[in-house]
Amino acid sequence: MSESKQKILVVDDDPNILELLTIRLDAAGYETITANSAEEAINYLDVSRPQLVISDVQMSGMDGMALFEHIHRMIPTLPVIILTAFGNIPDAVNAVQRGVFGYLSKPFDKETLLSQISRAVNLAPATSPESEVPQEPWRNEIITQSAAMEDILTKIGLVSQGDASVMLYGESGVGKELFAQAVHRASNRHDKPFVPVNCAAIPEHLLESELFGYIKGAFTGAAQDHKGLFQMAESGTLFLDEIGDMPLLLQVKLLRALQERQIRPVGATEIIPIDVRIISATHRDLKTEIDSGNFREDLFYRLHVVALTIPSLSERREDIPLLANHFLQLFSSNYQRDISGFSPEAMSKLVSAAWPGNVRQLINTVEQCVVLSTAPLISSTLIEDAMHKDEAQLTSFEDARKNFERDYLVRLLKITTGNVTQAARMAKRNRTEFYKLLQRHNIDFSVFKQSQKTN
Repeated sequence: MSESKQKILVVDDDPNILELLTIRLDAAGYETITANSAEEAINYLDVSRPQLVISDVQMSGMDGMALFEHIHRMIPTLPVIILTAFGNIPDAVNAVQRGVFGYLSKPFDKETLLSQISRAVNLAPATSPESEVPQEPWRNEIITQSAAMEDILTKIGLVSQGDASVMLYGESGVGKELFAQAVHRASNRHDKPFVPVNCAAIPEHLLESELFGYIKGAFTGAAQDHKGLFQMAESGTLFLDEIGDMPLLLQVKLLRALQERQIRPVGATEIIPIDVRIISATHRDLKTEIDSGNFREDLFYRLHVVALTIPSLSERREDIPLLANHFLQLFSSNYQRDISGFSPEAMSKLVSAAWPGNVRQLINTVEQCVVLSTAPLISSTLIEDAMHKDEAQLTSFEDARKNFERDYLVRLLKITTGNVTQAARMAKRNRTEFYKLLQRHNIDFSVFKQSQKTN
């Protein structure tokens, strides 16, 4: 295996600049990817994540600042360095104020270049599955090739360096607890307890004693002292799942505990100091809950220091084949079944299903198929039966074009690893029409083939 390298994407329509930067970066031990336009750079970013983008300002078509705005909107954690002519320095300074990591004036000094690059790449740890950089152990349980998921993992790597409270949003079944565990494992509290509690699953009259504990005789049935979850999570992480369902009265007591960093068990007079990190999760819109008087605004801001939204399974369809095959191997081993995979028709149904229950539903579907299969391949009929009802398929191509046409095309190319014929078939369009759509959106299908080769 070759030595691990950090990836840098260099964007310039001047081939001489691209060649010069490639020589200097390769000599410094980086892996350099070049693009001669902003549009080509965006194509690359659809399938892979570098640690840094270096872009010229003045280019034909989309210019460097427009490229930065696109990157900053879609991948806010990815640092961008702008190359600028001497006369454009005021514009470059303004760019830094807008969020650009830094700028370099042409002709740029080699040491200054490498110094800025070194500072920038340290802000963006490598998490892309295409990267040769070894994957961090804390994210081993998260299986993905989705760019949106990789961005979330990058943010987790950054937020885990401190103790800021994290709020996880997402539909039921997307795996919010898995991401909470990733934050914990990536933090300096990883060798301390991770204690989860579902605030919606515990009756209101028991939740306080479960969180804060109680002393002997505090109430009928309290035969001995009982440590609460805060004490069980001491020096570690407390995960408050479905925090939006917590009763208002208990929200007040939770807020006080977080502000004062101490708790009082039910029935006790003694105050107990606490040192825990709080990660919360909910499928509710907490701002709407605040407006309706169901959630305290002061508690919201205490918990909502960093917010991460986990995409639904239907928003990352390129992950479905990976996840389905992973669960297939898991359940085949558990049930001692010799099943090698899914038929093409079965996988097509999996990829195109609506998945209202998200990953949890996919797990259930694959497990049932493994249990009932009598053949080495899972059939499409088994998939249909396991899902119990006809799932809504992908929206029609015409509707998809109106809503998210470019994203739709990108996902198809990811699923087929750049096979235009297969992608066109899935889209129910002939190859000529499909090529025209790719050209309309400046999508280079060969980039997706190259990405597969690097895996």
